[in-house]
Amino acid sequence: MKIYNTLSRTIEEFIPHEEGIVKMYTCGPTVYHYAHIGNIRNYIGHDVLEKALLYCGYSVKRAMNITDVGHLTSDSDSGEDKMEVARKREKKSSMEIADFYTKAFFEDFAKVNCKKPEIVSRATDNIDMYIQIIENLLEKDIAYISGGNIYFDISKVKDYYVLTNHIEDKMVVGARLGVEEDGNKRNQADFVLWFTTSKFENHELLWDSPWGKGYPGWHIECTGIAIRYLGEYLDIHGGGVDNIFPHHTNEIAQSEAYLGHKWCNYWFHNEHLNDESGKMSKSNGDILTISHLESLGYDPLSFRYMCLNSHYRRQLVFSYDALNQAEATYKKLINRIASITDDGELDEGAFANYNTRFIEAISDDLNTANALSLLYELLKDEQVNNHTKLDLIRKFDKVFSLDLIREKKTLENDSEIMALIEERALAKKNKDFALADSIREDLYNKGIELIDTREGTTYRIVGE
Repeated sequence: MKIYNTLSRTIEEFIPHEEGIVKMYTCGPTVYHYAHIGNIRNYIGHDVLEKALLYCGYSVKRAMNITDVGHLTSDSDSGEDKMEVARKREKKSSMEIADFYTKAFFEDFAKVNCKKPEIVSRATDNIDMYIQIIENLLEKDIAYISGGNIYFDISKVKDYYVLTNHIEDKMVVGARLGVEEDGNKRNQADFVLWFTTSKFENHELLWDSPWGKGYPGWHIECTGIAIRYLGEYLDIHGGGVDNIFPHHTNEIAQSEAYLGHKWCNYWFHNEHLNDESGKMSKSNGDILTISHLESLGYDPLSFRYMCLNSHYRRQLVFSYDALNQAEATYKKLINRIASITDDGELDEGAFANYNTRFIEAISDDLNTANALSLLYELLKDEQVNNHTKLDLIRKFDKVFSLDLIREKKTLENDSEIMALIEERALAKKNKDFALADSIREDLYNKGIELIDTREGTTYRIVGE
């Protein structure tokens, strides 16, 4: 397995800390709003990585956080906590907000067949761990108290910018939004480990600490959760490219200062999904979600298929035209596979050949586009019998997760199908040909082909 490592800025051979076992951490959602499809593209990338590792024989232990406190509207430690913004917007408690959007997130997560990580932990469930780490950093004089808050002193670490290769004097005060100076900081790139009521006295979620009532900063949460559940050595840490600075930069600094050794060997980042006007963002207005696409009639897996046709390190531009094309191609693929009859015996030579080539594709920095091309090559290969093809497709789909092989419709659905045939006939009689065509197409996409005869319309199961 070879993957691009943001830390070295090169594609490297992947070698886990413990042979055969991968400890992987994924930055999870801040559950103050719905996850837009750009967020979901990021999680599809991590899902493919985990499943590719499993396909290649590794054992994977993966953890992900749920941020339900501490993530401010600006990465420069300014603005309000995003959960507080949502609480005021929706007139609900922070925990009600977190519960609602966590549930919505995992619903959309499941719709694109992402595997839920083995460990999912809320930031608010690990306050004791953050306090333990912060106390250690204060004892080492790597953190300091100023204005009531606890800050990490970046001047105390050897190479704060190791992940980004940034030059310190060229860095802006804030990373993205709301650039402003914090007079309590020794260096403007220092970051908050713990906020107290000295800054946010009306914050809803507060905990007792040695420094007074307060709550954790965003960055310390991922460090605490990752170390608590995955131990002192992490193999892969993933996120979107917008997490590289300052979030992942800060995680490295505080984690290695706390542990006293290198923490994570491989940093995995997905590029943005843009719309035609630029990067998708919750701050730009309406949020385009997987559930919304589904409500418009799209199969969520068409979106996954579209993502798999692009490399995870390339920006992808979303448009409805692009999604329509992806869905049409995806449905043709599903119907083509549905038409394959399961005959013959396993051809071990052909199976081994295609399986090896599939591993080569996904091991090449997760080249899912090449892996999909291999699938189409397999479908065209007349030298491979149907039984072997279906076995390979099932195996490939452990990584693709596109539900490539679906159960064929049975005559138990006859009454439902006949009702739709009658509705179509009525639509044709009323010259509503758009509705009639839509019914035909919907049935075909479900594996039912309509056959018009002089005696009326009947149907057959595609592939039978």
